[in-house]
Amino acid sequence: MAVPKRKTSKARRDSRRSSVEKLTAPVLEKCPNCGEYMRHNHVCPACGYKDGKEVIKVED
Repeated sequence: MAVPKRKTSKARRDSRRSSVEKLTAPVLEKCPNCGEYMRHNHVCPACGYKDGKEVIKVED
């Protein structure tokens, strides 16, 4: 069984793990109905439409 000869330093360990925790901003696009920004493939929070159909009723 393979056993490491030396202890892995904190810098080497943490640099290996650094790419795992990167956050990305959500992709936003304009709603074709009202023009507000909304998340891709989600119901528009401003007007309640998705793909040209009213999904939820939003009160003013």
